[in-house]
Amino acid sequence: MALPVPEWRGFAARRWAALDPALRERLAAASLHDMVRLGCDTLWTEEAEEEAALPRLCRRASTDKAAAAAGALRERGNREFGRGRYRAALGLYCKVCLEDIARAESHGCPDRLLPKVLLRKAECLLCLGRLQDAADALSVVESKIHMDGLMTSPTHQTLLKKLSQLKVKIHKKERCPEPAPEACGDMQGKSEIWEENDSISGASSSVSLNFDTERGRHLVASQNIMPGQRLLKEEAFVSVLCPGESLPLQDSETAWDTRVTNADLYCHRCLRQLLASVPCQGCSYAKYCSQDCADVAWQQYHRTECSLGALLLTLGVFCHVALRTVLLAGFAEVNRLVKWCHSADKDPHNPKARVTCPGEAPDAGAGTRSIPGCNDTGQYQSSYQAVFHLLPHTEQHNPEHKFLCMLSVVVICKHLQEAGLHTAVLNQESSDRSSKPKTSEKSSDELSPELKTVAEAMLRHVLQLQCNAQAITVMQELGPGDGAVVNTKPVRLATALFPVLSLLNHSCCPNTSVSFCGTAATVRASQPIPRGQEIFHCYDQALRILLKCQMDAGNFLSPEHLLMGEMEDHLAQVYATLGKWQEAARHLKKSIEIVEIHHGPTSEEIGHELFKLAQILFNGFAVSEALSTIQRAEEILSMHCGPQSAQIQELQEMKTCLSELPRSIFQRT
Repeated sequence: MALPVPEWRGFAARRWAALDPALRERLAAASLHDMVRLGCDTLWTEEAEEEAALPRLCRRASTDKAAAAAGALRERGNREFGRGRYRAALGLYCKVCLEDIARAESHGCPDRLLPKVLLRKAECLLCLGRLQDAADALSVVESKIHMDGLMTSPTHQTLLKKLSQLKVKIHKKERCPEPAPEACGDMQGKSEIWEENDSISGASSSVSLNFDTERGRHLVASQNIMPGQRLLKEEAFVSVLCPGESLPLQDSETAWDTRVTNADLYCHRCLRQLLASVPCQGCSYAKYCSQDCADVAWQQYHRTECSLGALLLTLGVFCHVALRTVLLAGFAEVNRLVKWCHSADKDPHNPKARVTCPGEAPDAGAGTRSIPGCNDTGQYQSSYQAVFHLLPHTEQHNPEHKFLCMLSVVVICKHLQEAGLHTAVLNQESSDRSSKPKTSEKSSDELSPELKTVAEAMLRHVLQLQCNAQAITVMQELGPGDGAVVNTKPVRLATALFPVLSLLNHSCCPNTSVSFCGTAATVRASQPIPRGQEIFHCYDQALRILLKCQMDAGNFLSPEHLLMGEMEDHLAQVYATLGKWQEAARHLKKSIEIVEIHHGPTSEEIGHELFKLAQILFNGFAVSEALSTIQRAEEILSMHCGPQSAQIQELQEMKTCLSELPRSIFQRT
């Protein structure tokens, strides 16, 4: 959820309505600096309602660790096992077991039981795919058994046998590792010719950065661009994993949320898919793909966020992104740019009427040096300076919405101060996990000047996100995934800020498509782009679908309506499940015709539909038609997703398999 929970939005609306009209006018016209000052000086004199409401809302999203959660996980594992979902059950059982083992070790497990406990730990780690951790646990077991010197007892003989069996299993897994679910990293770039832009980090040399008062900063083609050509590859400056669609309720079947959401399936730092998670030691929410990711996250931001988990889940992803942005930037950089903003009494986004930003050359003259966000050498980098210069459109936001955002960021800063976390935010505290924050002696209704600066920067970022937030999406399978035809859809995984990607203006008919791998975004041309043409990106695919439906509103459920296409697609899935491949192909072809009318013959949507059709034709042994469909799907998906995407790999495997069939089958199909 991007915005705070409805109850908090309702509380903010009541506070706004209760304000004196003159104060509402002042807040509506105030700068970000004045909004924060007024919020701190005026709005927190009567806090009884807030002090009662917010903790109650936060309890619904508790992220504290508790031993009682193990029972709920065990019960969920039993249910998954009964339904035949063995992999899900295994993950839940192992999670419980590892939690139990950790408690046994921390509470002084007797020496005579330690080898058995460690063997169980190694077995769990092995099942979860954490081979190195499992091997380390076995080394401790082996050392412990040898130190005891009782190698002849039946108990130790049993332990040695179990130890030997586990070592064999680890050896086999190391020799034949399972393929990574998202092995898309650097492989994609190795097969493509790429010349990086000297002025725009992560961008191709075929684009250039321009500025005018009507379009602001934007990218244009500096040479003719071909479909499928990579234009940009950028790591997010900041990203926050989106939680589940709803928060766990205390009056539900169990007080513990045992549902599996994206927060359980992906690393909270790098967004890689998790086979086995490394949980945060301090909270039950954050999970990582490795100890390295956990350590980096703790060092950069999680040491501050850890105890605020429930509050951040309550106040929404935008507030979380805003906090993490200032934590990643560091207080010195935040303070430098906020102070510059106070001194820039002219429009900072008009290069002809603006003071020089720190890091920029004074009166640098023509070229990219005069474009907001560029450094003193004229380079536009994926940096906090570039993030800070993204437009917040302060004057265009509804005053009540700005009030809600201000209220939320001030609440976060108050909690930082009251919990003694402000020293970490201001980079004045050691990152040692063992160090505990000291409670602030400052009164709860008075923020320190430094935290007011942090609140102002956070408010700026929350407002920026309305137009500059990028949804990082992944393709997820629909249904159990054990059918002959895999049906997928894009799912929002995280919310991120990409300073360079944000330079692309919106169009409902874009000439690019964006794909994601972890926290990296790749932009490709989806059609020929002649030199001098602006490069566009569709900010929201759902918006495109909505606009298409609105155009069809006068002819609802016509043969060409998108809903008719969805119905044909569902019928195709039903027939495919029954093994009636010809019927499935017939209905899916009707769906493809409708999708092509709405999205175009070379759109990414058509590519995904053709991928499904190829699977149906492959399973129905319609060899010739399957091969031609595979070729068309390859061409379109390569253009949008790159030649190393998972779907391209599967299409190539199908093509290889079909090509090896006897020629007589080709003649019959």
